[in-house]
Amino acid sequence: MKLTIHGAARQVTGSMHLLEVDRYKILVDCGLDYEKDRSIQDNENFPFRPEEIDVVILTHAHIDHSGNLPTLVRLGFNGQILCTPPTADLTELLLLDSVSIFMNKANKGHKKRGKGKFNTGGGPQPLYLQKHVLDTVDRFVTIGFNRPFRINGNIELTFIPVGHLLGAASAVLRVIENGEEKSIAFTGDIGRKNYPVLNDPQELPPVDFLVSESTYGGRYHTKDKSVEQTLIEVIDKACVKEQGRLIIPAFSIGRTQSLVYSLNKIFSEGLLPPVRVFVDSPMATMATGIFRKYHSLVNQDAQDFYKDKGDEFEFENLTYIENLKDSRQISNYYEPCIIISSAGMLEGGRIQDHLFYNIQNYYCTILFIGYCAKGTLGHRLLRGDSIVHIKDRELAVYATIKQTDVLSAHGDHNDLTENVKQQDKSKLKSVFLVHGETESMQLLADDLEQNGYTVTIPEKGVVYQL
Repeated sequence: MKLTIHGAARQVTGSMHLLEVDRYKILVDCGLDYEKDRSIQDNENFPFRPEEIDVVILTHAHIDHSGNLPTLVRLGFNGQILCTPPTADLTELLLLDSVSIFMNKANKGHKKRGKGKFNTGGGPQPLYLQKHVLDTVDRFVTIGFNRPFRINGNIELTFIPVGHLLGAASAVLRVIENGEEKSIAFTGDIGRKNYPVLNDPQELPPVDFLVSESTYGGRYHTKDKSVEQTLIEVIDKACVKEQGRLIIPAFSIGRTQSLVYSLNKIFSEGLLPPVRVFVDSPMATMATGIFRKYHSLVNQDAQDFYKDKGDEFEFENLTYIENLKDSRQISNYYEPCIIISSAGMLEGGRIQDHLFYNIQNYYCTILFIGYCAKGTLGHRLLRGDSIVHIKDRELAVYATIKQTDVLSAHGDHNDLTENVKQQDKSKLKSVFLVHGETESMQLLADDLEQNGYTVTIPEKGVVYQL
């Protein structure tokens, strides 16, 4: 059995791991690598022949794990893509959105060159088109949680719930090779306990090898306040006492649903006076429909809320904005309000319109509820830049900028170490750390090694014999 880390090796994005059992090739995740020093077109350069991959296992829908699947299909992969049912639906939504982003960038590139609207006859090309996404979706084979699925006579797959996102799973593989049984688990992204809407990560069975994410290695989440307590404090100051508006940049899939549910609990329990809430993201509206479709997979707290008070994602003072005209009308709403819009790092989407009209508003608060990578507009605001560039304008920042990590869907250092420490040291031969910055990986590795585990921080493309 051979393991090669082809993506998310000593970096966060582009998860892609190749497991070879005899001559059978399994690709675990196929995410977009969008590190700042790389062109998106570099994702075409697979370090293997796509047609030689026998099957793909997809741990969850986020683009850094799923976003390069249509390229794989376009270049020759014709096998099955195994995932949970919610992952299949959410991935389709995200991949179709990626096509729109690629096309918009292509159109802008052509217009800058004076060539008018995008066409496929030259100039910047999208990584894939809608037809490639549909071809990819046709290859999805869905498997429920905790249901062993025999890939072939010698390989069995089980998806274990891991929190983080609806449908997200760790992939546990049991392999018979040369008459010997071996086991390996790929964590995907590990969630955190007591997260709104989502279940806690489930303990993994004992395995011989573990490939673990390390995004928050060395970092710890704030635990002194709950999600509701944090939101109440911010809303009370921004919208009740100051009678202003609160803008919350949030990713459309996962983060927005958890935020809306938390607001629903606050207002339904009368913990704050009613404040108008706008969710301005068509993708968030569609994703919320998928959350409703798989309601049996949300956590017990959300299910109990549904029984007692109704739909977790709907309440009297909440409005989902569908079209661009209504989105622009929010600027003319002068009562206190909360605007939830994507994208979370402010690098696109309708959130930029809301920032453009409110960044110079003294009575506006911008609350970041997620990580913002270096180089993004969100990162510039969080580091305290007094002037920022938005939509071809240089604008002074008069709005109040706040940040909280209570809605981060990634497990922190303690969650990551706990996930490993559940494993039997006498059975677990090695832990491979992926999907994290080098410093985070090293801090996590140091902690695990001090506790008696063997840890490897793999290099990209190096083959490890298991």
